[in-house]
Amino acid sequence: MIYRALVRTGTRVVVATREAPAVGDGELLIAPENAGLCGTDIQILRGLRAERASVIGHEGVGRVLARGARADARFAPGARVLVNPTHPTNAGFLLGHNVDGLLQEMVLIPESAVSDGLVLLAPHAPATELATLIEPLAAAHYALSILQEFKPRTLLAIGDGTIGHLAVRCAHRAGLRTILVHHTEAGLRFSGAHALGIDVSCIGPFDPRIAFADGPTAVLIATPRDQTLSRLDEVLRTAIGDVVIDVVGGLPAGAASRYLPGLDLTALRASNCAGRPLRPNIETRALRRSGRVHVTGHRGVSNDHLRWAAEELVAHPDHYRNLVTHVVDLHDAARIMTHLAQCQERVVDGRRLIKLAVRFPSSHIEEAS
Repeated sequence: MIYRALVRTGTRVVVATREAPAVGDGELLIAPENAGLCGTDIQILRGLRAERASVIGHEGVGRVLARGARADARFAPGARVLVNPTHPTNAGFLLGHNVDGLLQEMVLIPESAVSDGLVLLAPHAPATELATLIEPLAAAHYALSILQEFKPRTLLAIGDGTIGHLAVRCAHRAGLRTILVHHTEAGLRFSGAHALGIDVSCIGPFDPRIAFADGPTAVLIATPRDQTLSRLDEVLRTAIGDVVIDVVGGLPAGAASRYLPGLDLTALRASNCAGRPLRPNIETRALRRSGRVHVTGHRGVSNDHLRWAAEELVAHPDHYRNLVTHVVDLHDAARIMTHLAQCQERVVDGRRLIKLAVRFPSSHIEEAS
């Protein structure tokens, strides 16, 4: 069989045809139904992250097309599944980074990911473009579960991409005052027109008298890798009272802050991976302007986080639906991804892009099965 994939070629993305791979004994071949493009993917397209996969994408739900002989019998052809993109112990599997991702009509999932439980049956996951929010909502939920251990009264979310928006919506429902710090006027206008759960919207730098006025304050830093450290330093420089910080945004190797001498932030973030350990590693320091600051970070999510997010989206779809701003087919996706690769803005077809969802036809699923 021949299938189509969104393939990166320099600063362009093209719809290319590929031949369906042979399925090894412990492998699964999956056909995505809906797959999303995230902020990390956009950084890859722009060359800000060097990743091996020619096909990116790690958000979405699909159906099993074929199962290897040694793969779990529950994964019969036609079963709906989602894939946890981050292996907690094997750096060789990071879907859409070093293994070709979901932005193609067929995806081969290697035996290590299948046998180690990273493929989840998802019969009740959203069957629409909302499926592209499962993984980022799981990441926001993971972050809030860490931050809420410190019983904050305010969530300060820095970054107006998908994670930032999802985090403030979840935090508001949990009774926290919420502040969302945007990168651009376009992002601020989007929030003004589509606000759910935002008490205060602003463009950075934020006003510390507002951010830390009703402490303790939880801070979620969900920024592109090239902005994370400067935004963290801004928080550390202006913090008032007790503060807990979760660094979700990426960091360069060996990243350190002059306000936290001797702390390797990149290593701290990497030490909490895919929900492990159950009690995340957190560093506590005293700051001149603040009582104490608790700093942590994490990569990926656990299977339980993914299950929670899928159930949440089914139960409360209207609370999240307007974050999927662009729903397209493969050819429009190639055009939009090329545009994003070649410019620094996230306004596409006259609208602010938060989440791009790619819909896949079902004909190849039916033919294969």
